[in-house]
Amino acid sequence: MSKYFAIDLFSGCGGLSEGLRKAGFDVIAAFDNDADSVATYQLNHPGTFVFNQDIRKVDTKDIKKLLKGNSLHLLAGCPPCQGFSSVRRLNKKRSVRDDRNSLVLEYLRFARDLKPLTIMMENVSGLVNYVLFKRVVKELEKMGYNPKYKVVRIQEYGVPQRRKRLVMVGSLLGELDIAKPTGEKVTVRDIISHLESVSKTKDPIHRIVASHSLEVMARIKVTPKNGGGRTDVPQFELACHKENGVGFNDVYGRLRWDDYSSTITGGCLNPSKGRFLHPEENRTITAREAALLQTFPKTYKFPVDISKTSISLLIGNALPPKFSYIQSANILSHLKAAGK
Repeated sequence: MSKYFAIDLFSGCGGLSEGLRKAGFDVIAAFDNDADSVATYQLNHPGTFVFNQDIRKVDTKDIKKLLKGNSLHLLAGCPPCQGFSSVRRLNKKRSVRDDRNSLVLEYLRFARDLKPLTIMMENVSGLVNYVLFKRVVKELEKMGYNPKYKVVRIQEYGVPQRRKRLVMVGSLLGELDIAKPTGEKVTVRDIISHLESVSKTKDPIHRIVASHSLEVMARIKVTPKNGGGRTDVPQFELACHKENGVGFNDVYGRLRWDDYSSTITGGCLNPSKGRFLHPEENRTITAREAALLQTFPKTYKFPVDISKTSISLLIGNALPPKFSYIQSANILSHLKAAGK
């Protein structure tokens, strides 16, 4: 059976790789310089060589050695571009200046040096107007990839959360389109309603849940079940939330059973960061519930010796594996049709 080789740039805790592997790719290398991300990645993808260093210092000759003369079928990656996220840009017209925004050029460097047969990039929707992204697209066009990019809603691909993402694909082998939405609707109820209680679970990740002050607990208890929010409990309204034009309407809100979840972010275990309260129980969602809403398998491992803040960042910053799988499977079909 033919092997299809991929590498995962800016791999985080492995959401993109999980989808790549499920689609049928052999992920030979991954790259991240965050210790918790690398540890989590290695727990779940032991067969992949992980470069635990600043990607700007990686010599692509080392990747060629891993390929052993084989073609690289897919270069995939999600360059960190936090300055372009909707949360970072809230109430601001311009992107936030962030050194990580230039890492999109590293993706271009790897494409130039390794000449993969196909490419896939995923990112925050705000990147689409960024001058460096436009430069990358132009360079990829010159290299023959005929790149196509689009902002899509991942809930239209069977992911149980509202989230807009920019996807770009390209190929040296002919026309390659972004995978079309599947139309499958998956809700919060579908994903987390069957889970055992936090007090009885044997899953250490499901036991990771925020603890609250008496005041916050009082607020949670009076927040209406199944979708209630901060405007339903005006007695707890914070002064900063009363100002005109201030966003974050979802803070201290409950998820709704028969709807998508709000975007799972790096603050997903903190009710002051968004709509992350359980639909019914008087608590935030657990780390396992957040991971499941991101479409990680229930068996996905996370370190239990890191902080709640760290684990929520790992989960919230990940590319949902189901979305990755659909895009990756589409690319694999393209490669097979081209006889590769």
